[in-house]
Amino acid sequence: MEQTRSQAIIRTSIVGILANVLLASFKAIVGFIAGSVAIVMDAVNNLSDALSSVITIVGTKLSQKPADLDHPFGHGRVEYFSAIIISVIVLSAGVTSLIESVQKLFHPTQPAYTTATLVVIVVAILVKLALGSYVKRQGERFKSDALVASGSDALFDALITLATLISAAVMLIWHVSLDGILGTLISLLIIKAGFEMLSSPVNELLGARFSPELVSQIKAEVMAFPEVHGVFDVILHNYGPNVVIGSLHVNVYDTLDAHEIHKLTRRIAETIHERHGIILTVGIYAISKSDAMQKKIMQALADHPDIIQVHGYLHDEDAGSISVDVVPDISVKDEAAFALKLKEEIQPLVPEEQVTIIVDHNFSA
Repeated sequence: MEQTRSQAIIRTSIVGILANVLLASFKAIVGFIAGSVAIVMDAVNNLSDALSSVITIVGTKLSQKPADLDHPFGHGRVEYFSAIIISVIVLSAGVTSLIESVQKLFHPTQPAYTTATLVVIVVAILVKLALGSYVKRQGERFKSDALVASGSDALFDALITLATLISAAVMLIWHVSLDGILGTLISLLIIKAGFEMLSSPVNELLGARFSPELVSQIKAEVMAFPEVHGVFDVILHNYGPNVVIGSLHVNVYDTLDAHEIHKLTRRIAETIHERHGIILTVGIYAISKSDAMQKKIMQALADHPDIIQVHGYLHDEDAGSISVDVVPDISVKDEAAFALKLKEEIQPLVPEEQVTIIVDHNFSA
């Protein structure tokens, strides 16, 4: 699947390079025939537009490098760096366009449009619209931020060129220049979109929370095993578009032996990997059907208004200790003071035991 995805991303990027080269060639030919230096220079600019596709190809190739000692989870996150670079290119283009457009507001120019210029503008719009739509659609299909950013870059080029065409039409008909106004509005739109494009790969690198729908689905699928009586501590890490590693804990009755638990955790891990491609580690919390002390403590904590989840109860009879994990409400700021307060509330219920309250967090809700 990864190879197919990578090949599709590279093929799409090659289409982007070829389209920009063909468009640049067309502009250069028209420019030489019409004797227009501006059109020839615009053709050179189109060659630079192929840079985002080149970056996508390089990033995809590097992300395919196998895991090594320094990068045991592979190099999939390289794709996010590719998307960041392309997003910065889009932002830079927006800022440059904004500066030029604002200058035209204060110092308007009277551009001269020829038949050759208008032909180039129309062709450029059609090519960039088709290319941008195709590349962005493929990026969304294969969950590639780099392709989405590259496709958006082409669409913004089409938008800028369309503004030039509208300005040309208005200039020819009413002799009014709208270059500065349209350019400023579109530049602001590009800058806004550039920041939005940048946020997605940056969030992935920072460790964005997975969708609640996926987490709920995983919990439901694990709860479907008859031996499981609760699912907790779901933690997922993204190491690339198709590399997710995670862990969770399940409640099982303490009557299961080690062999039965081993079979259960293996079946859970295999099921989640088959359905979601997630490499999962499964931990165990042992619960009792008849432990009155456990029920009393767990119920007392569950009834607390500032607690949203209680799990991980462990009674170590040899050490004379009891520990419990609690997930507090977001309103709890001082976790150490909160844990101490809970300990003081629970301790009288089991005066002979040493109580420990562990403040846990919900990383994947």
